[in-house]
Amino acid sequence: MKKHLIDFLRRGLCACGIGPLVLAIVYLCLHATGTATDISTAVAAKNILTITLMAFIAAGITVVYQIEELPLFPALLLHGVVLYLDYLMIYLCNGWLAQGRTPLLAFTVIFVVGYALVWVVIYLVNKAKTKKLNQSINS
Repeated sequence: MKKHLIDFLRRGLCACGIGPLVLAIVYLCLHATGTATDISTAVAAKNILTITLMAFIAAGITVVYQIEELPLFPALLLHGVVLYLDYLMIYLCNGWLAQGRTPLLAFTVIFVVGYALVWVVIYLVNKAKTKKLNQSINS
């Protein structure tokens, strides 16, 4: 367990710098298109800190796939639930998602469909690679 905790921390620390970089790019794009007005220092600081936390958790939770005792489906489920809660809490905290039943339902549907699509693509790519590898071994 200690090994997995250390791996979680290592993964999170490696990725947490990417979140603020993406946020800065989004802010610059919004500013360049005139979509967003200037924001206060407090809002910018809160957004930077929360997006750093979000990136840390999102990267760290990938450690579930390294736990050999955890079958793939429970690992996928745990990973998906943690990502969903991570994104949802940060989006609500920063005001990026309006509160209410409709925005929450829309966010949930988009997240579940997106998450499922990503994993279907990963599955199909890995299945094709495995088939190709098996064919090369058998020939």
